[in-house]
Amino acid sequence: MDLGPGPRSRELLATLRTFMAEHVYPAEKVYAAELGAAARENGGVSHVLPPVVEELKVTARRLGLWNLFLPDLSGLTNLEYAYLAEETGRSPYLAPEALNCAAPDTGNMELLHMFGTREQKRQWLTPLLEGTMRSGFAMTEPDVASSDARNIATSIVRDGDAYVVNGRKWWTTGAADPRCDILVLMGKTDPEAAVYRQQSMVLVPVDTPGVTIVRSLPIFGYHDQHGHCEIRFDDVRVPVTNLLGAEGDGFAIAQARLGPGRIHHAMRCIGMAERGLELMVRRTMAREAFGGPLSEQGVVRTWIAESRLEIEQARLLVLKTAWLIDRVGAEGAATEIAAIKVVAPRVARNVLDRSIQAHGGGGVTDDFPIARMWASARILGIADGPDEVHLRTVARTQLSRYRDAAPTGAAETERS
Repeated sequence: MDLGPGPRSRELLATLRTFMAEHVYPAEKVYAAELGAAARENGGVSHVLPPVVEELKVTARRLGLWNLFLPDLSGLTNLEYAYLAEETGRSPYLAPEALNCAAPDTGNMELLHMFGTREQKRQWLTPLLEGTMRSGFAMTEPDVASSDARNIATSIVRDGDAYVVNGRKWWTTGAADPRCDILVLMGKTDPEAAVYRQQSMVLVPVDTPGVTIVRSLPIFGYHDQHGHCEIRFDDVRVPVTNLLGAEGDGFAIAQARLGPGRIHHAMRCIGMAERGLELMVRRTMAREAFGGPLSEQGVVRTWIAESRLEIEQARLLVLKTAWLIDRVGAEGAATEIAAIKVVAPRVARNVLDRSIQAHGGGGVTDDFPIARMWASARILGIADGPDEVHLRTVARTQLSRYRDAAPTGAAETERS
């Protein structure tokens, strides 16, 4: 099992690290200032993209750092791209979009690439790949426990040459951005079908009559630029040609979307953890208390050591999972995919929390990026399936290995 980056990904990684050092990190304060100024003009919150991001996109594209997440375009395997995703996670609000590799667009582009018709690709995939528009993924609902996707109640009813959509969604990431033109929506086309054939996905343009963006939801008080929206769908009519795949394919399409996407999320979490550890080390080496640098304190050294151990373990598990997806597909790596969804955000939270503590009062402010990154890592314990669902998957796989196996070990000793 070779988990190292290939020659091309190694070259791209060197280019990306230079891009991050020379362009992205210096742009972070500019981004915050531009977003803050726009928010003040708008009465507190703005979802307009700060101009500095478009400047970064131009530079990234010129350097060949564009659409690297899609293997058919980049030529990279999931394993090779994982290293690049980690690097972008060090500046999660700037770098992924600068490379046109930000969620939920990456997942939506993958779906359109795999399941879209020629016309759907022309109308929506092409501009998404060009970075001239954004998209949202409307799945979670406020009125049901969406951790079990079978509960999703939004209806998609065929009426002649159209589908009529009724329901309420929330946590639709990206929908508040003025550039968001299309939503990938999951709902029920046949409530009487077999349980995993009831759901379908349709493409709903944001400007369709009956689509109402109610609000953008904050995460621990932070409003992301692209927004996480509650949306109401009241008798929304879309052409039947907007169906993604076939009726009843919703679950299968969702699973196809989740495999590689979780690699991206997990490795960005590793990147956030690395940034948090770096900031912690620099801070504790520079600050003195009780007669010496904070880094000389035993408890601080424990924080640093535990953080390094956790990051290395998590990274290896995610890389192994990417390697498996490349060889046996997402279905064959389902247990590992579930595991990294729990492990990577958990490690990011642990490391970032220690980094906050090391920074004292400054750690909970916006003077450093760690508080906001911690908030992002925290929501990942709920978003995209709560940790408990993924732990259930891992436990089920583990139990199945023993359920039908012959007794061994202690049981054999007991019989003797």
